[in-house]
Amino acid sequence: MEVARHWRETPERYRMEAGKCSKCGKIAFPGRMICPECGSTEFTKHTLSGKGKIVTYTIIRTAPDGFEDLVPYAVGIIELDDGIKILAQITDCNPEELKTGDRVVAKFRRINEDGKTGMIYYAYKFVPDVGI
Repeated sequence: MEVARHWRETPERYRMEAGKCSKCGKIAFPGRMICPECGSTEFTKHTLSGKGKIVTYTIIRTAPDGFEDLVPYAVGIIELDDGIKILAQITDCNPEELKTGDRVVAKFRRINEDGKTGMIYYAYKFVPDVGI
């Protein structure tokens, strides 16, 4: 990913920033130019809670190039308390112990890097919500 694109996507990746339609209240993540519900073009910034539950998940046992050292790892659809569904990695747990309905919370984590001396990319991943 080129640096310019990475910085354009920073609000979504680092702050879980969504758009909330000023007309109907629909929350869109990532933000949109036009509301998918009412067609309005007026939005306010809305920071998502980052807390939710696992709707479904899968365990990756054969990883794509560059992620071999992570296997096995879980990727799932998380339904946030805000009503938004997000596809993300679920980490800091034994993937074999995950269950649909488990509570999770977003955490800031390294996702990739451009070689040993290149740019390091960070974004959200989800971890079990242990109430801390």
